[in-house]
Amino acid sequence: MAMYAFFYCALFLGVSTEFVWKHHNNEELSSILEEVHENCPNITRVYALTEPSVRNVPLYVIEFSDTPGFHQPYKPEVKYVGNIHGNEVLGRELLLGLAYYLCEEYNKHDRRIRNLIHNTRIHLLPSMNPDGWQLSTDTGGQDFLLGRNNNHSVDLNRNFPDLDAITFEFERQGISHNNHLLKDLTRLAAPLEPETRAVMRWIMSVPFVLSAAMHGGDLVANYPYDESRSGAPVSEYSASPDDETFRELAMTYAEAHADMASANRPGCRFGDETNAYNFGKQGGVTNGAAWYSLRGGMQDFNYLATNAFEVTLELGCQKYPYEKDLEKEWFRNKDALLAYIWKAHTGIKGIVKDDSGFIQNAVISVVNITGSVPRPIRHDITSGIYGDYYRLLTPGHYEVTASHPGYFPVSRVVTVPTHQTSARILNFKLEPTTSWFDDYTFGVYPHGLRDGQPRIYKRSLYHKVANAMLDKTH
Repeated sequence: MAMYAFFYCALFLGVSTEFVWKHHNNEELSSILEEVHENCPNITRVYALTEPSVRNVPLYVIEFSDTPGFHQPYKPEVKYVGNIHGNEVLGRELLLGLAYYLCEEYNKHDRRIRNLIHNTRIHLLPSMNPDGWQLSTDTGGQDFLLGRNNNHSVDLNRNFPDLDAITFEFERQGISHNNHLLKDLTRLAAPLEPETRAVMRWIMSVPFVLSAAMHGGDLVANYPYDESRSGAPVSEYSASPDDETFRELAMTYAEAHADMASANRPGCRFGDETNAYNFGKQGGVTNGAAWYSLRGGMQDFNYLATNAFEVTLELGCQKYPYEKDLEKEWFRNKDALLAYIWKAHTGIKGIVKDDSGFIQNAVISVVNITGSVPRPIRHDITSGIYGDYYRLLTPGHYEVTASHPGYFPVSRVVTVPTHQTSARILNFKLEPTTSWFDDYTFGVYPHGLRDGQPRIYKRSLYHKVANAMLDKTH
């Protein structure tokens, strides 16, 4: 009995080990994730992406969910990606700390954390660039560029397919097509790196709703588009169709952070600069291209290739913080990290089906009818394998249409409230057509709007593009 008590005590002490704030090497990173999984086996899963880094280091992810490994309808999927640039390391350590914290608080029966995990599927990739991290660390960690790229000397945040150029060209041609653009890609500007390919496969295989990429070098939340329409290198605001929503997402992180949104904090100084700009003067957020334009970024790829909305978090002036400052940075970011995940539960969500079951790849299009003039949001999303969709929106009134080739489209009006703790549920049941009738015979919405509601917006051109897109193989 005494021996049993000894082993029980030892196990308890092992489970309760405090997280150590330090710069964890690539071997320790995987050990931390496995330790979290051992402490919370029922709500976590550790997995590696399909390809390792150039130097054969696996890209490990830890997932939190009440059903690890499985997507569930009505439960949005969220991801954080850290250490894209190998010498920008704070995100890497924050995600390890976040994994430990979620497990610990879940085991303490923290009601808010349990609610978050039971209603969200959360994926944390602490390091997308372990090779760059190794080089930066081996050379002292204080060089502004050394270790930024992967082991092929490629900047991974310039290595994704440039889908901005495609959507900008469609805009110039008057084509209303601004989503799932990977099918329209005809060539790559440069070969894809293994880390990029692995993350692209991940992005395309998991129905992410919300995402954030973690960087360093300034203190600001950056939102799409990252690329300017004109090609100007700086100071050109490049708004996406979901500019209001992206700005709200970025503001959520900035305002929950200790001082990202503070107008009184110092700006980041580089080299001999004397007048460093403080993004806190504009709420701690910026449009990407209004800061500086870049091509091939992961942020815009998420938005234009999938249903995911991603922002980029610049977590501080110092790219490689001193070890003694890591725990302080955790407390500066903890509330923001959690508040941002909760944003996956805003807007609307639902299921699209017919009499026989779920409808995958149904197109969800939205018109903002809050003001006197209806404003179509020209970025559609699609339903998943269970017919489920998730549409992030700011508070207001919207006309939402679900459509799919071979079915009559259905439209409904919904109000997104100012303060949301969960997304409004808006389900659709579509009726199949037996033959094709054009819009002029039956109208765009034969079954959709309530009596007395006018048809707001005719989408005949949109339907032609959407039909062509959905007929292609994914």
